[in-house]
Amino acid sequence: MSISTALQTAFSGMRAQSYAMGNISGNISNSQTPGYKSVDTSFADLITAQSSKQAVAGSVVAEARFTTSLQGALRATGIATNMAINGQGFFTVRQMTGEAKFSGVPLYTRRGDFTLNKDGYLVNGADGYLFGSNLDPATGSLMSSGPIKIANSSLPGRQTTRIDYSANLPKTPGTAASASGDRTPYGLASAVVTDPALAAPDVGKKVPAGQAPSFLDKSIMGPTLTLYGAGGAPVSFSTRWAKVQDAAPSATPPKNAIWNLFYASSAAAAKSSDWINVGSAFSFDSSGKLVPPASATVSADGRVSLKIPQVVVDGSSVGDITMNLAAGGLTQYATSATAVTTNTLTQDGSAAGTLKSLSVTAEGTVVGTFSNDMTAPLATVAIASFANPNGLRAASGGSYEQTRESGPPIDGLNAATLVGGNVEASNSDVAGEFSKLIATQQAYSANVKVMTSAQQMMSDLLNAIR
Repeated sequence: MSISTALQTAFSGMRAQSYAMGNISGNISNSQTPGYKSVDTSFADLITAQSSKQAVAGSVVAEARFTTSLQGALRATGIATNMAINGQGFFTVRQMTGEAKFSGVPLYTRRGDFTLNKDGYLVNGADGYLFGSNLDPATGSLMSSGPIKIANSSLPGRQTTRIDYSANLPKTPGTAASASGDRTPYGLASAVVTDPALAAPDVGKKVPAGQAPSFLDKSIMGPTLTLYGAGGAPVSFSTRWAKVQDAAPSATPPKNAIWNLFYASSAAAAKSSDWINVGSAFSFDSSGKLVPPASATVSADGRVSLKIPQVVVDGSSVGDITMNLAAGGLTQYATSATAVTTNTLTQDGSAAGTLKSLSVTAEGTVVGTFSNDMTAPLATVAIASFANPNGLRAASGGSYEQTRESGPPIDGLNAATLVGGNVEASNSDVAGEFSKLIATQQAYSANVKVMTSAQQMMSDLLNAIR
């Protein structure tokens, strides 16, 4: 190897180590940048001459080795709209180029420190606008695809259509009439309660307001809850159970216990209200198990559903309501209780509500919690993955662009999950970078020493010629 070649080789070494130093500097500088992916340096030698007897090492070239596919640690931030991808994938973002206009080139980033800006868009710390699908909170259906925008959403009221109920009715009800010594059958006069011999009472048959005090004395409290009419208007739904027939297993034919359920047409004044029969006779065999009403629908797993038609309370119409009883959910087992023991009582309606807070699910759904304690999906986050994420081209702000080497984007989380309230930290290891820094500095100094030595040799040669 000539002295001039040694000078050139040493210079290439200095240049390569300078490039490595630049990468190390960038990695250390961005050690606290969310979603930053460090850039390592790969060295390759260039052989200038080689034979069976000699091999002359040539220059060195430095190239970047990307770690885009290497995940950083997840850190909790306490900010609900922050999100991190646990696994492979990238958020799809775009930059705003004008008034409500976005660049046509999608960018991909792991930087998930998204917060709501003044216009309701989810934007990260590098001004990347998060893209995805905006959903109708009332129905969950797709409204638009594009930048995710969370406005001051309100959730419209939902009309009650279903009541889920389970309870145990007492074999011997503790009514006001029985407490006063009245031992007449729990069934009222035949003009008040449908003849229990019928399979089901007449729909809508009622206890007139004039007989309400007697009815209240000879019945026990049933489920009481708030229902919601059209538009979410609340309605107080008060019910009473009236036992119209005791079980008589030895009778010919044997008789089961029968109950009727009534609701008050005026929640404000129970003692002066009509009490409407829901239209189904609830019968129990000698063991206390429910014999489903003839009007009920029984599923294969034993669930019983029956309709309470056209519920109207205080002039407000709720409409038809389906009462769902789980398998074995309504019973008449012998217990010491003389009142109804309620185990389950829920309904599916709600009043209107305004948005209170946001959260992000593992599947990438932005969920809103409203003032009526209801939750609803507001948006889904667009996630893309690549066959070769290290082939992406880096852009500013921790974003990347698709290239031929990366392959096309593959939509969806695949095996990854989203973690709300977290951000992904930089994958740059400061301790490791300092180790590289020491090695790079020594290598650079050694190359400088080679250059000075080669220069001294060149000077000696020139002096000898003179």
